[in-house]
Amino acid sequence: MPEQQLPDWADPFVPPTALDPQGVSRRQLMRRAGLFGAAFAVGPLAAPAAASGRHLGGNDPRLAYLVGDHHVHSVYSHDAKYTFDQIAQGAADYGLDWMVFNEHSNFGHAQYGAKMEHEEILKARAANPRQLIFQGLEWYIPGAEHCTIFAAPGPHEVDLLTRFELAYDGKLLNYTAGGPNHPDTPRNEAHAVKAIKWLAEQRRTGYVDDVLVFANHPSRLGIDSPHEMRGWRDAAPEIMVGMEGAPGAQGGGIPGWRGPTSIRGEYENKPSENSWPGYPADGYLTYGGFDWMTATVGGMWDAMLAEGKLFTITTNSDVHRVVFDTWKNGDWLPGQTFDNTGRLPDPVNTTEPQPGGDFWPGQFSRTHVGVTRYGYRSVMAGLRAGRVWLDHGHLLDGLDVRLKRSRDFGPGVTLGGRLRVRPGDKLTLNVTVTTASRPNPHDILPELAHVDVIRGAVRGPAADRDDWRAPDTKVVHTADVSGRKGTYTLRIPLVAGEESFYVRLRGSDGNRHGAGYLGASIDPHGPIAHEPGNGDPWIDTWFYSNPVFVEVAGSH
Repeated sequence: MPEQQLPDWADPFVPPTALDPQGVSRRQLMRRAGLFGAAFAVGPLAAPAAASGRHLGGNDPRLAYLVGDHHVHSVYSHDAKYTFDQIAQGAADYGLDWMVFNEHSNFGHAQYGAKMEHEEILKARAANPRQLIFQGLEWYIPGAEHCTIFAAPGPHEVDLLTRFELAYDGKLLNYTAGGPNHPDTPRNEAHAVKAIKWLAEQRRTGYVDDVLVFANHPSRLGIDSPHEMRGWRDAAPEIMVGMEGAPGAQGGGIPGWRGPTSIRGEYENKPSENSWPGYPADGYLTYGGFDWMTATVGGMWDAMLAEGKLFTITTNSDVHRVVFDTWKNGDWLPGQTFDNTGRLPDPVNTTEPQPGGDFWPGQFSRTHVGVTRYGYRSVMAGLRAGRVWLDHGHLLDGLDVRLKRSRDFGPGVTLGGRLRVRPGDKLTLNVTVTTASRPNPHDILPELAHVDVIRGAVRGPAADRDDWRAPDTKVVHTADVSGRKGTYTLRIPLVAGEESFYVRLRGSDGNRHGAGYLGASIDPHGPIAHEPGNGDPWIDTWFYSNPVFVEVAGSH
């Protein structure tokens, strides 16, 4: 992209660059916040910092949150339906600030589609510079599930994706076996690690300015084993930064729509020969619309956090076919296929609802990323830093989380950060909530019922890399916030013990909850699986936040 002149409202010290042409300071971003829609939630003003030494490890900047989706598909995916413009318009209608087109790997995509889509992306970026549009790829991980891969805008973003696709995609290479007893599994798993390291090398050498990877729908098929997920993260933790905490296809469980066995997220599978045998059968379900790995307090996500390593969660639409939509795929011309065109025919509107279980980007699922500047690199930096919270059904307008020593001034450490303390230090967790101020796209005014604080011990690297449990993680505090409106701050006291730990947040509309997957003593009112065919997503909405880590002096 050519360099662009900064708009007149941008700070003069921010240099225009081809990779981040609309980079602006947080001050100017705040001043112009109305430009970015109601989803653009801003944290509270920070208290002034005290004298040196009084705010040990707790002086993070104020943030504004940009709303996005890293998992959308268009006619450049072989199994989707909508044009690029339809997806971009849908995202704009629902207030998204950023999104990633991560089309499925395919020979037609690598040969033709990626380049054609890139031309559309370049035009869209130029026409609407306040909608941050990334180009990505949905990678078929050798021996496992899918990942979103996307790079910062730049001269090599498409070349990076297509080179990677042809060299490392499990489907294109036929590196799909992942069962524990299959002879190809070790080779396939090693190739996945090699692929992530290759991406990291392209970033390190400056071939691309930045690149990120997220695992998609990790429990859907049960083929992302714990040791594989740890292996991907450890191969390059600066780029393999997280996973979908909640999948797309959230309309899959709408009563009477897809069928009597339908589940939110279309998590309707059973173990296969490629599944990891250590997962329970009910780990293939969603709970409150969230993946079992995330929804289980003391489960796989917590097991990874218990190593003291950040692993960010997201949510997204995975849009292919929107519920109750009347568009259908167009017809091929004679001789055309996806392999020789890289693109589906444009869809055709009908008068009848067509099959589908998805929502438009931002219509139901939203990932909020804390930034100090508005731009591509800022979004990627916020994701990497873990400044992330997510909600369904537009449950909240805003969330700001800060943890600090009670005796310190300063705003405190925010999501994804680390606070260094001493044993016995008294801490304060400040949770500032801004409740929903307007009806959501389903014409419901969401109401937050409770906020849960989840605390887990940090014990270092797992002795067993296939262990999916974190037995020292549990809900330690619940605040009943029913009926509270506007912006308010919960001040929750904590005490540092002898070992390091983390805290993360969760809350819901209170409509559906029960004993958590590992029992009421660990999670007394967690999300629960809905009855097949009866999972209206709009009346069972939750928010989750990334953790804040607390490093206790003298602990490992």
